[in-house]
Amino acid sequence: MSIFQSLSISGSALTANRLKLDVVSSNLANANTTRGQFVNGEWVPYRRKMVEVAANQTTSFTDLLQRELSGVRVNKIVEDTSPFQAVYDPSNPDSNEQGYVMMPNVDVTKEMVDLMAASRAYEANVTAFNAGKAMLVKALEIGR
Repeated sequence: MSIFQSLSISGSALTANRLKLDVVSSNLANANTTRGQFVNGEWVPYRRKMVEVAANQTTSFTDLLQRELSGVRVNKIVEDTSPFQAVYDPSNPDSNEQGYVMMPNVDVTKEMVDLMAASRAYEANVTAFNAGKAMLVKALEIGR
């Protein structure tokens, strides 16, 4: 593995973790949103989103022979299919005939844990990227 490939791996992880941070922020911002999207003539609450990440395999012949990975990539952003939470609030304009309001399936505690994990992973990849960059600089200094 070359030093440039390690920078590429760290860079792809930084991109994936940044997207995770953006999605978690969106989930937290919409944790109390009762009107997410209009479906079949009625408003449906915001549905929690999650990022799917997979290993990014390169496609060149030599890389396939060596079975090396070159970082990660985001497969897609998927919606959580867990049920919405019913909260009794008859004064809310979005409540049904029984007085229940359907709230998003966003658990703020889970989102905060995901936020901390993505933040720590981002910091770790910044550290790895900076270490690789420092090694490149030292290698260039040796050549002088």
